[in-house]
Amino acid sequence: MSTLMLQILPVWFIALLMGVPLFVSMGLAAIAFAVFGGFPLGIVPQKIAQSANSFPLLAAPLFILMGNIMNSAGITDRIFAFATACVGWLRGGLCHANILASVIFAGMSGSAVADAGGVGTLEIKAMQDEGYDPETAAAITAASATIGPIIPPSLPMVIYGVSADVSIGGLFLAGVIPGLLMAGALMAMVVYVARKKDLPRHPFPGAAQLWVAYKEAHWALMTPAILFGGMMAGIFTPTEAAAVATAYAIVLGLFVYRSFSLNDLPELVVQTVETTGVVLALVMSAAALGWCLSISRIPQTVGPMLVDLAGNPLVFLLIVNLLLLFVGCFMEALAAMLILIPILTPAASQFGIDPVQFGLIFVLNLMIGTITPPVGVVLFVTSKIAKISFEAMSRAIVPWLLPLLAVLVAITLWPPLTTWLPNLVLGK
Repeated sequence: MSTLMLQILPVWFIALLMGVPLFVSMGLAAIAFAVFGGFPLGIVPQKIAQSANSFPLLAAPLFILMGNIMNSAGITDRIFAFATACVGWLRGGLCHANILASVIFAGMSGSAVADAGGVGTLEIKAMQDEGYDPETAAAITAASATIGPIIPPSLPMVIYGVSADVSIGGLFLAGVIPGLLMAGALMAMVVYVARKKDLPRHPFPGAAQLWVAYKEAHWALMTPAILFGGMMAGIFTPTEAAAVATAYAIVLGLFVYRSFSLNDLPELVVQTVETTGVVLALVMSAAALGWCLSISRIPQTVGPMLVDLAGNPLVFLLIVNLLLLFVGCFMEALAAMLILIPILTPAASQFGIDPVQFGLIFVLNLMIGTITPPVGVVLFVTSKIAKISFEAMSRAIVPWLLPLLAVLVAITLWPPLTTWLPNLVLGK
């Protein structure tokens, strides 16, 4: 069977090179495996349907819908105004505000692209209006957007948890400290760049204006507190949290800020369905291909090879980091996760690496991939918003990769950065 799988994989790669969509190419590879392996052809759609029958996976469309509602209801404006009031008086204030707003918005959207395309649009315009060059504005926006999928909620962590059978709640808790470290590292980089380029700052707003900004954003700022507090208290699961947060976003838009109407909802639902359709198509076709890999015992074969090659957990994690950083340059994050999780997680388990720590390392690597050329989707989004070339964007992002890579090294070398909070809250 492993020989058959190795014969089928080139068909998959050839289909990709011909421009066939990834989910179609994976489905075709699974069908070819069933046909040539003598399995009933109906087993492929059966595996595809089974993968969609997942309660945790239901969180994905709900979090996507919540992010769409937050953007449509103008909640991102209030978040950025509050962030600017808090840290705008520092040198390079709007850069700091950009990062702080991403931390807050991360507790709502769970998506780097949603952060870059939502609050990022507002941030880049504000920075350009204040005299920042478009490359700096776009680069800091792209870099801070990677915090979105690390601080809970997180769409990639939902996908990872479902695919690797790891507690989604544990992954969410594990992302808090690394997410804050990412923000701190990026802000430290801003301090250096601000002094070097003599970036502007706002006057200190005073306690009264800060209070006004907080009151304007109060109910929006409560969203992460409700999500995180409810999950930590055991009131609801991550999937139920997604439903609660979506309902809360609708109430905010309709009755609190009154910047959203029921007439807007159908269009947002359609946008959510379109995005969810892409995600689910990948998840479902990857499940069918994963079955082929499992039947072929590819993970059981590759895992021991990696264990023998690495020799110890740190060398293994170094290999994984380099592999994922490389793959992230050329492949969309969710697709890379779905393909590599069944292969790499068994080897990590053999080394005794905590599955939650490994999940965070996995996700952070691929989020860094979203801001690395040539296929960095967040780079495309921010360069379009800032109206600069992709080449200029690719050059501008390079210094901002360093703080993120430093955090990646930290969570790789020191597991408590990812495991302490889940162990404390979940009592492991």
